[in-house]
Amino acid sequence: MLTIGTIVLAAEDMQRAADFWCAALDYRRRDGEQRGDWTVLVPAAGGGPQIGLQPAGGPAEKRPRVHLDLYSEQQAAEVERLVGLGARLVDWDLYPEDPDFVVLADPEDNIFCVIDAAE
Repeated sequence: MLTIGTIVLAAEDMQRAADFWCAALDYRRRDGEQRGDWTVLVPAAGGGPQIGLQPAGGPAEKRPRVHLDLYSEQQAAEVERLVGLGARLVDWDLYPEDPDFVVLADPEDNIFCVIDAAE
């Protein structure tokens, strides 16, 4: 049986990416580590998947094949908070007529969605 241990994102600026995701998800650097080529972030409260940051081999994909979906019962407030941390709204041309999600990009241009879990 397999389980998800780490979700890996690419980053050109490891410090900036780590700072963003730690603040966004209430994560911390595992054992306080940050190496130049690899950083692992873990939930501050324990439990849950790790986020790994590795060097980007080029620019982020406009439509990545894999992305994070983050759930919130207070979607608008979370989107505003994440934008305040450095995320940006993405002009997504694939929104359905009545979307329950908002597409954002982190400071490294990795795409992720904030899903309205209140619906």
